[in-house]
Amino acid sequence: MSELNNLENALEQVLELATKQGATADVIASSSESFSLKSDQGELSEYKVTASQVIGVRVIKDEHVAISYSESLEPESLAQMVNQALTNASYTKKDAFQKIRAEGLTLRTEQPEIYQQDNATPEQKIELALSLERQIREKPLAKSAPYNGYSENSALVLLGNTLGTRCSHQERTFSCYTAALIDHNDKQAMHVAASIARTFDGLAPDKIINDAYEMAEALLEGEPIATGQYSVIFEQDCLNDVLGAFGSCFSGESAKRGTNPWRDKIGEQVMSPLLTFKDMAYMPGGFSIKAFDGEGFATSDTPLIEEGKLVGLLHNSATAAHFGAAHTANAGRSAKGTLSVSSRHDVISAGASSEAEVTAGEYLELVELQGVHSGADAISGEFSFGASGFLCRDGKRLKPVRGITVAGNFYTMIKEVEAVGNTVIPNYDGCFFAPLIRFARLNVAGK
Repeated sequence: MSELNNLENALEQVLELATKQGATADVIASSSESFSLKSDQGELSEYKVTASQVIGVRVIKDEHVAISYSESLEPESLAQMVNQALTNASYTKKDAFQKIRAEGLTLRTEQPEIYQQDNATPEQKIELALSLERQIREKPLAKSAPYNGYSENSALVLLGNTLGTRCSHQERTFSCYTAALIDHNDKQAMHVAASIARTFDGLAPDKIINDAYEMAEALLEGEPIATGQYSVIFEQDCLNDVLGAFGSCFSGESAKRGTNPWRDKIGEQVMSPLLTFKDMAYMPGGFSIKAFDGEGFATSDTPLIEEGKLVGLLHNSATAAHFGAAHTANAGRSAKGTLSVSSRHDVISAGASSEAEVTAGEYLELVELQGVHSGADAISGEFSFGASGFLCRDGKRLKPVRGITVAGNFYTMIKEVEAVGNTVIPNYDGCFFAPLIRFARLNVAGK
């Protein structure tokens, strides 16, 4: 029997067991296969092949909710899982808002680009992993390449519930990464670069080798700049990290818990009028493409910020019911997890400024951040983290900068935007898309 049939049969068994015991339920069943390689000192330090499967159930009975999961699909294990979930539910507080609501839906992720045939041989993959390290070490100032690797993963996910909804999703991803460590004139600098693709041939090893080495070399002579306030442009992955640290401001779940400072600000100006922000179900080249959310509802685009005004939050059906708000199909749930809220592709719309206009005058370009999440308070908005980058003028890097601390208030920073570029750029993992954004002032502690 095929893997798909095994998961389908197990899912149906669990739903039948839950129904017989008077509960409503939804089930997520998934399987995955992964292959990873690591290179060190010219040899493979890791060659790992793994496969896993898991099935999880969320049961709701008399407004009591609980989950349980199993890594075995044997009938006895499935029965034990359902019984455990129902036992757990008997001890939980009632939750009138969590219900099984996706009724009679049949959804399948149809975009063929997310699951493509893998035609590369193991030998090609091994050579890629080894070449990442080798080519870094061949660079003139490189001391070593301490982190090098290749990985791939394929996953199959099924979702079904007692209201007749049945959903399926299959995807495959490939990735590689490398780090360049430069040690020269008693100074060290290191930079990591990575590539992710839907096919082996889609990876860009040459680019990440050059990016890792060139950035490390460029930062090598970096030193602190004078303490003061600076206009700042974050590199895409850095901007994604900063926004991610404060992502709960878009969450209906955090609003329900009372920890979202924007809970009561729908319709108010919370960002610069230059910013428009959406959660997109599909983006060309995106890596969060999926036809359904964690409850089995069809995914769609969710507007969040329109010209600086907060127009809505991300909701699953429970948080939407709690607030009497529109359901946005942003439920997050894995086979082992409880119901949550999750975004897909975070997209900031293009602005009206050219690159030359965004980079006019003097500003600080930040390309590396340290301690973003530990140094951020999502409720107050206060943040402080280490950073590296370049002092720039008119789009040209004047000198490298290291050993500084950047601090400010997120909710103030996003209101003080000087310019937004007219070209949207993806970050490295294809989940965040944004133009260049220039923030008016951040506090920098240097020398």
